[in-house]
Amino acid sequence: MTEFVSEVKTILHSNADIYRVLSDMGKLNLVKDRIPSDKIEGFTFNRDSCLFRVNPIGEVKFDVVERQPNKLVKFKSENLPFDVFLWIQLVSKGEKDTKMRLTVRADLNSFLKPMISRPMKEALDKIADVLTQLPYDSI
Repeated sequence: MTEFVSEVKTILHSNADIYRVLSDMGKLNLVKDRIPSDKIEGFTFNRDSCLFRVNPIGEVKFDVVERQPNKLVKFKSENLPFDVFLWIQLVSKGEKDTKMRLTVRADLNSFLKPMISRPMKEALDKIADVLTQLPYDSI
């Protein structure tokens, strides 16, 4: 498995508010117009999954496979020729100070790894940036 890890991001909301939104992907429909479309587009959400297109990878679907209240939401991919797991990890540092890190583990073969690594890391960083800017207390 190849692992990609975002920078640790600070979100100025409580881990409970962030978890409440990210563990129910359907809530993100309320803010999908804020998601930049230069690399990631076509977002659709429901409670247990999200679907989007990433250039040049194509359409990707992630289903929620594990929830740990206020700490972790874990996803598994569909629609890809290899397995991808995504973790959103949250650590509370204060009432409105939460650290977030995204981790992706992908089962890439030696042929795909060089082609997929850069777009995967770019997509992960974009997603992390978007997640830091959401108004969790009003979603």
